Amino acid sequence: MVVSRKPGPVVVRAEGVTKQFVVRKDNTLKERIVHAGRRGRTHKQEYVAVAGVDLEILAGTTVGLLGPNGSGKSTLLKLIGGIVSPTEGSILTRGRMAALLELGAGFHPDLSGRENVYLNASIMGMTRAETAERFDEILEFSGIGDFIDTQVKFYSSGMFVRLAFAVAVHTDPDVLLVDEVLAVGDEAFQRKCMERIARFRKEGRTIILVSHSAAQVQELCDRGIVLKDGKMVFDGEVNEAVSALRDVLEGRRVGQKPPPEPVKPIEVTRIEVLDEDGKRQNVVQVGARMCIRVHVRAKQAMPTWATGFSIDTPMGQMVLASNTERLGIALPAIPAGDSSMDFVIESAHFGAGQYFVNANVSEIIDIDTHVLMQGARFTMKGNDRNLGTVAASIAAV
Repeated sequence: MVVSRKPGPVVVRAEGVTKQFVVRKDNTLKERIVHAGRRGRTHKQEYVAVAGVDLEILAGTTVGLLGPNGSGKSTLLKLIGGIVSPTEGSILTRGRMAALLELGAGFHPDLSGRENVYLNASIMGMTRAETAERFDEILEFSGIGDFIDTQVKFYSSGMFVRLAFAVAVHTDPDVLLVDEVLAVGDEAFQRKCMERIARFRKEGRTIILVSHSAAQVQELCDRGIVLKDGKMVFDGEVNEAVSALRDVLEGRRVGQKPPPEPVKPIEVTRIEVLDEDGKRQNVVQVGARMCIRVHVRAKQAMPTWATGFSIDTPMGQMVLASNTERLGIALPAIPAGDSSMDFVIESAHFGAGQYFVNANVSEIIDIDTHVLMQGARFTMKGNDRNLGTVAASIAAV
C-alpha cells in the first residue's frame, strides 16, 4: 500500500554515472607472466556495469531497483552507498546512510560478533557510547544469543545476515540500502526485516531496495527503477515498473506489445472483472464474489467451442486457472459475431496485491487456441495479517 507523503528534499542525486570494470582473462600467475611482454589487451576485457544513469531520489520514498541478473542493480546500489566510485559522472548523497549490500560486509572474520557490532556501527557513524546504548536491542533483534562473543568466521550465512541487518537498522539511518542478501535469512527473520523496513517507511526514511521478488517490491516500494545491461529503461510507479520488468525478461522493449497472432476462427476480444452486481471493478476485497467475463468473437457459426481464463501475478506466476472443459460444461453452438462467457469466483481469497487476467478460446479445446494476455487487471485489497498469493484467516493460539 502506497502512503501519500509530501515530497522531501533530494537525498541521492546521480548525474551521468557510469561504472566500468576491467575483467582479466589471465587468471593464473603463469598466464600473466606470459602476457606481460605482449602488446594489446586481448587478455583483458572491459565490462560496463552501469551506463550513464541519471536519477534523483527524494527523502521519505522507497525505491525498488529491478532487473535481470547482470543488469547493474547491485553495482548501482554500491555506487550510491560509496562502496565503489563511478568511472564517469558523480553521485551526491545527504544524511546518514546504512548499507546492507553483501554478506558480512564490514565484518572482520577474526573479531567476535560483539566487537564487529562496535566496528560496523562506527563505520556507519555511531559513537561507542551510542552503540553501547543500543547494543542490547541489536543483540535481541539479531537472535544470535551466546554466539555474540564467538568469532564471526564461525558464523553461518544466516547468522551473518541477521547480525549485519540488526546493526544497520539500529544506526538510525536516514537512507537504508538493502540488497538481495535478505534472501539468505530464514522465513521468520525475513518477515522481521520486512516489518522493520515497513516501519522505516512510515517514519519517512528513505529506502533503496534491490530484490528479485516483484511482490516484495510492490508491497514495500512506491517507485520502481528497471535496469537492463546497465542502463535505466524505466523509472516510475511501482506496478508499471513490474510490468516493464516483465517486458525485459521476455525480451521485449519496455512497453512493446507482443507480436500479433495469426487470425483465428474465434478470438478473445476483451476481458472484464465484475462485482456481484455486474459492475466493472478494479479493486476486489478479499473474500468477495467476483466474475470474470470473457468476450469472444466468432468469424462464423460454430457447433462447438471452449473457453477459459487464468489469473497471474505481475511476474507471471499463475494463481488460479480453469476452463469450460475442466468445469464439465458443454457450451451450445455459437453464432457468428460477439458473445461472452462468465466465470464466477464465489469467494476470492488471493493475497493483497495486483493481478492480471488472461483468457483463451478455441473451437476445440487446445486446438487453434487464441489467447489474450493481461486483458484485465485488478488489485486485491485485504488486511496485512499475512503475505503471499493466498489470503487466509490466521490466528495465533
